[in-house]
This record gives sequence, C-alpha cells and structure tokens, in this order.
Amino acid sequence: MAEDSDLEKTEPASPRRLEEARAKGQVPRSPEWATFAVLLAAGGGMYYLGRMLIGSLETMMTLGLTVDRAAAFRTDAMSSRLFDAAVGVLTGFAPFMLLMMLVALLAPLVLSGWLFSTEALVPNFSRMNPLTGLGRLFSAHGAVELGKALAKAVLVGGVAAWVLYAQIEPMLGLAVEPTTAALGHLGRLLAFSFLIVVGAMSLIVAIDVPYQIWDHARQLRMTKDEVRQEQKEQEGDPQIKARIRQLQRDAARRRMMAEVPKADVVVTNPTHFAVALRYAESAMRAPAVVAKGSELLAERIVEIARENSVPVVRVPPLARALHAHAELGQEIPAPLYTAVAEVLAYVYQLERHSIYGGTAPVAPGDIALPPGFDPALERDEG
Repeated sequence: MAEDSDLEKTEPASPRRLEEARAKGQVPRSPEWATFAVLLAAGGGMYYLGRMLIGSLETMMTLGLTVDRAAAFRTDAMSSRLFDAAVGVLTGFAPFMLLMMLVALLAPLVLSGWLFSTEALVPNFSRMNPLTGLGRLFSAHGAVELGKALAKAVLVGGVAAWVLYAQIEPMLGLAVEPTTAALGHLGRLLAFSFLIVVGAMSLIVAIDVPYQIWDHARQLRMTKDEVRQEQKEQEGDPQIKARIRQLQRDAARRRMMAEVPKADVVVTNPTHFAVALRYAESAMRAPAVVAKGSELLAERIVEIARENSVPVVRVPPLARALHAHAELGQEIPAPLYTAVAEVLAYVYQLERHSIYGGTAPVAPGDIALPPGFDPALERDEG
C-alpha cells in the first residue's frame, strides 16, 4: 500500500517542475478568456470608434459610386480611385485593428506572462494518432470542453435573442431617420448589443480561468517518489557526495605528502603522530606545518621524510601538541615557538655536524611545553 501511495500524484509541482514545464510551453491557457478579451475590445472599439468607422465606409462608398462619364472609360483613373478608397478605409480602420492586435497579444500574458518557446514547433506525430484523439475526446477534459461549449451556446444565444427582442423598436425607428443620423445610431445600437452579448461570456470566463489554472496544476502534480528523486538530484546523491568528499580528501592528502620532502624536520611521537615543519627565515615569520597525521598516515610521513633525507626527531610531547593545536598550512601557535626553536636548533647543528664533523649534537628529549598544550597531560589531569 505504501508503494502504491508513493506512485500516486498527490504532491504539488515543485518550482523546478514548473520551470521545466514553462520552458516547454506548458502554461495555463484559457481560450475563453482570450476570445472574451478580443470580443470585448471589438465591442468597445465599435462603440467609441463607430462614427469614424462608418465615416470611412461612407467616404469609400461615395468615392466608389460617384463617377463621371469621362473617368468611367479610363482604366488608370479607376485603379487610382480604387487605391485611394482602399487607403482611406484602411486608414480609418487602423486604430480599430491596432486595438484588436494589442488585446490579442496582451490577453494571454495576463494569465501566463510572457513566454517564448520553440517546443510547440517540434513535430509531434503522436497528435496525429486517431486513438489518442479519441482518448482526448472521451476524457474528462473533453467532457468539460463539451459542457463549456453547450453552456456558451445556451447563454450567448439566449442573451442575443433577448437583446434583439429589446432592440426591435429602435431598429425599426432607423427607417424614419436621416441617412447620416441613422448610420450613427445604427453603429451605436450594434456596438451596445454586441457588448451585452459579449458580457454574457464573462460568466463562462469566470469559471474557465480558475479551472484552467487548477487543471494545469493537477497535470503537473508529482508522486512522492518523484519529489524524493528531485531532492536527491538537487542536493546530490549521498553516495556520490561521499565519493566526492573521499576524492577531495585523497587529493588533499597527496598535496600534503608532496610537501614533506620540502620540510626542515618531522617531529614524531614516534608511532602515533607525525608533524612536518618548514621554516624559511627570509620569507616566514614562524615555522609552518606542511603535513601532519596520525597512525598509518604518520608512518607514511616519516617514511617519505627518511626517503628524502628530512630529519625525523622524536619529541612526543611536542608532536602531540603540534598535531592538536597547529593547523595544516598555518604557522605554529606562538606558545610553541620556544619548543620548536629547540628542535630546529638541533636540526641545524646536525647539518653542520654532517658537513664539518666534530662532536655530534644531542637530540632534544621531552621538551617542556606551556600548560594546556599537551593532550596527554590534559587527559591525565581530567
């Protein structure tokens, strides 16, 4: 049962899922809203620009029907008159057409915002499958679309019939009005009737827009397994992350081991800890730790040091203190300057002895450390 519940799409779409769907052009769309907005703009344009539109048509009709006998037999003159009439009509209708174009472009942006995707241009032959088409036709989505179409037909048809019935007397009265006045009155009647009919669609739009948003969210729902998988992809698979950390540690260890041959001395415990120190008097304020480790890593540091003739000095308290309190790649703590100086002095004496001979220097024993720096003493006191 738990496995079945994990496969059910019960989780809302994640931001990543929404972004991927948007990149593919999958956003909420309401054809009813786009149609309503364009028709409403057309009705408003007819109502406020009707006189200008009818004037343009009147001018075209006047120019087209007023022809003298001489011009009627001139082909070039008739073509010019036709061109002038067409330009006049287009100029008169230009504001109306511009309004329609702007509304047609901006209406979808209200619902889904600006979106440009080439995904819809990619051929999808599955849409040509008759079985897939029948499946969509008899699906829940198809039933909803059929219900909307029937409701729209009944609602718009009923409102249109009521408007026509209510405007019978004003329309009949146009017959007794002067032509110019009758044309202007007719334009206002048509625009007003058109707006009333289009206004009836607002009820369908008010239902369709929330439904399209809900249906879009429903289609993008995710299963619990998909949510977990996405989280793994975003945060990284634990096994992959552990492997990456291991590789990083190995790389850091290799870099550290490469610094051991450059060290001036390796201080050991001798078997538990090893710390490699380097000091360049002209470039460094104090000795710095170039490598350190415990157990097997300490043994490897000592082995590399001996292979490269780096002095290995056994000073257990100092080795423990350096391993516990000195950071890799950083200078040693100031309280340990004196103890480290004794070790370096021994190393320099050892170098002189190997070159010039003489009495061999005595290796430092258990060097005294400042209180609180030897982990072994802290454990004993505790």
